[in-house]
Amino acid sequence: MMSNQRIGFIGAGNMATAIVNGILKNGAKQPEEISVFDLDAEKLQLMADKGIDTVSSCSELAAKSDIIVLAVKPQNYDEVLADIKGAVNDQKVVVTIAAGISIDYVRRGLERNCPAVRVMPNTPLLLGKGATALCRSENISDEDFEQVYNMFALSGEAAILPESQMNAIIAVNGSSPAYVYLFAKSMVDYAVSVGIDRETALSLVCKTFEGSAEMLRSSGDSPETLIQKVSSKGGTTIEAMKVLNDREVPKAIFDAMAACTARAEELGK
Repeated sequence: MMSNQRIGFIGAGNMATAIVNGILKNGAKQPEEISVFDLDAEKLQLMADKGIDTVSSCSELAAKSDIIVLAVKPQNYDEVLADIKGAVNDQKVVVTIAAGISIDYVRRGLERNCPAVRVMPNTPLLLGKGATALCRSENISDEDFEQVYNMFALSGEAAILPESQMNAIIAVNGSSPAYVYLFAKSMVDYAVSVGIDRETALSLVCKTFEGSAEMLRSSGDSPETLIQKVSSKGGTTIEAMKVLNDREVPKAIFDAMAACTARAEELGK
């Protein structure tokens, strides 16, 4: 359970909503212990409907919150940091969840050496099945870090990494649901092209992904071994794998992930 510190969210989009819902679902906080600000009145109203405290400015939120979660796009960080720096002191914890935004970036924008946590969550957090990477600053207390860690660990898997790996991990867990959805779309599109009902195909594809993930997690076999176990010599799977390898799909995925990391580096500059 979390202590009585107030958590504030600047931004009420999908990720902030996912985190808030996780906190409420697990009883870690009561709605009145959470504050939210967003420029979008409709999003704010959705939060107010949950019983959450909504405020009228970034600076007001920062002033009344002990933990401030910056749930805005990387491009908006400079403006938000400038707005709240007068309300932030060395006791407040600042959490960045935007791609490429480092702890140092936040501190420079606030002109303050505040305790901070850098987080890379992903959207399955909405379902309590998130995969989140976290990095803590050197001056955050164990108690404060545990509170931030639990905001994400209560809604899925959470791993602690050094900040030197936080841009690279975006390609692994932050952006990667999109790769999975692209693969799923291609599989379903093929099924439809040969006359299989779209909903039936999607259901089977989803269950295949779930089962395959569980095999990776629980079988004790490496991905390479699991591929071999499906790919019988002279069978159907091996023909599919030949095409994927001939088209250099593994290299394309590797290169895509490298491009993701490069963009994170750009955003943080």
